Amino acid sequence: MSRQQFHQEHAVRARAEALRLLEQREPLGPRWLAWVATELYALKPPEFASMVRRELERLSSAQNLHGTASSSLH
Repeated sequence: MSRQQFHQEHAVRARAEALRLLEQREPLGPRWLAWVATELYALKPPEFASMVRRELERLSSAQNLHGTASSSLH
């Protein structure tokens, strides 16, 4: 399977996973970063984990720029 095919097949799932992780930022507070690292490490395959990490970074940047609550990103 090509990289492009993999991305197309898993993009929606990666975004959903990133949103799930981002929603825990406030409830977990200072423990969130370590928790996210553990969650990302557990994702398989590594290519999917990378997709989730990139989506999480993108959503976090958008949230910080717009001051938007993560729940409104759905």
